[in-house]
Amino acid sequence: MSRVRSTRKKPIIGLAGGIGAGKTSVARILESLGAAVIDFDLLAHEELGVQEVVAALRRWWGESVCLPEGRPDREAIAKIVFSDESELARLESLLYPRIGSRCEELVARYVDEPDAKAVVLDAPKLFEAGLNELCDKVIFVEADWSMRVRRVAESRGWTEEEFTRRENLQKPLDMKQANADHVVKNHSGIDALQAQVERVFSSVLASFA
Repeated sequence: MSRVRSTRKKPIIGLAGGIGAGKTSVARILESLGAAVIDFDLLAHEELGVQEVVAALRRWWGESVCLPEGRPDREAIAKIVFSDESELARLESLLYPRIGSRCEELVARYVDEPDAKAVVLDAPKLFEAGLNELCDKVIFVEADWSMRVRRVAESRGWTEEEFTRRENLQKPLDMKQANADHVVKNHSGIDALQAQVERVFSSVLASFA
């Protein structure tokens, strides 16, 4: 997929793929190769702790979405938003603008850092949030459905039903892959993935130079 080259000194690379495909593993490899990574899960976690956001959650859903010490109960919130698309949309409408502002600040910072070769957006919903529009290149991380189900069962304790329910709330994978510039296959171990990511990263840097 062709994009108009930006005037930035360094490329912004977005990561896309299904749940459990291994986007975070790819992000870690890119970081080891000299890219600065913006972790959107971490940004969301931080924004959920902001007093203004916590107050809104309490207004919407009551005290049951907060732990005794006052912090948001992420598990309780997940049960609400992943069983009701309208509630998910409401939460995203609160968090996305805040996360977007943080993203802009971090991109500006990393672009000016001499040691950063590129900026990577590790965002679970890159296309859903429109973050792909910020990217010079998008890498799609591919993995078999059964493998992804097994990974999230082991790492997050999800059932296959929970996995399917959450993935159905995202845009189709074939659309994401069709709109990506590069595909890496995460089927056969970290060494094979590392080699693919190294090739893709070199290609992105060469095309941006």
